Amino acid sequence: MLFTKAKGFVYRNARPLDLSLWRYFFEGGSKEDVLEMLAFYQNSDGGFGNALEADMWNPNSIPMGVWKATEVLANIGFTDAAHPLVKGILSYLDSESGFDRDTRQWTYTMPTNNDYPHAIWWEHTGAPKEFNPNPNAALAGFILAYADKDSTLYQKGCDLAVRSYNYMIENFPVTEMHIVSCYIRLYEYCMQAGESRLFDLDTFREKIRQMVDGSLCKDLEKWGKEYVATPSTFIKSPQSFLYKGNEALIDKECQRIREQQLEDGAFTVPWIWCTEYKEYEIAKNWWKTQLIIEKLLYLKNFGQLEN
Repeated sequence: MLFTKAKGFVYRNARPLDLSLWRYFFEGGSKEDVLEMLAFYQNSDGGFGNALEADMWNPNSIPMGVWKATEVLANIGFTDAAHPLVKGILSYLDSESGFDRDTRQWTYTMPTNNDYPHAIWWEHTGAPKEFNPNPNAALAGFILAYADKDSTLYQKGCDLAVRSYNYMIENFPVTEMHIVSCYIRLYEYCMQAGESRLFDLDTFREKIRQMVDGSLCKDLEKWGKEYVATPSTFIKSPQSFLYKGNEALIDKECQRIREQQLEDGAFTVPWIWCTEYKEYEIAKNWWKTQLIIEKLLYLKNFGQLEN
């Protein structure tokens, strides 16, 4: 009943974008439908806001909104650099909107976040004081994969990619799961772009392996109940370079997913906003659909999805 119950919840509760993703991954839906729904979150400057990141309801274009959009594109395997969505993202990144010139990075939060419902971690408390690879490593990778190699934007992407890599070396091992995920994406974008001049990709790959191992929560009782890193945080399919050596943990997570589905077909959202915004209850429902898609896609990719 895992799939049938999950499908019922999705069709009753999903946002149009998430429904299009469900249909793409599980019902033969098209990438074009996903792109059409994603475009409604894109602003005229090419950036993204409008609660695309469900825990942050800022309608303005923000770096984290753009990162979220690039994740949607990556997850459906969309690579057309000439598509208006991609060209819009590159235009936003080239404009330096949301870019802090003092620390030379896209900022994790924006002042306008505070004007709209949001989780406590999206509260803007001032300009950044130090470099943060989240989301800069991932956005740098996106630029390397899609920008014109002769453009100033491409050079900015190179600079940020090298800076992200150097941050990793200087602070190794980095074990904050969101930063590690950004490094994985940077590596994947470098491979996609054939960009091997900036740093040694074999060394980078091995460092990522070590950081993933240090980031994974080994207490299985916390999986699905607390906000911790599990194999699915980093390893999406058997084609991942991180798959080998983690097979046993992946099987255990697949088992946990099957055990933890709720009666309504959803899964527990293991975080709260820690603010007084009542909109959290709406966001939590949106997240339930996203978690359903993530977890069932994980089972599907590892050949363990049953009806």
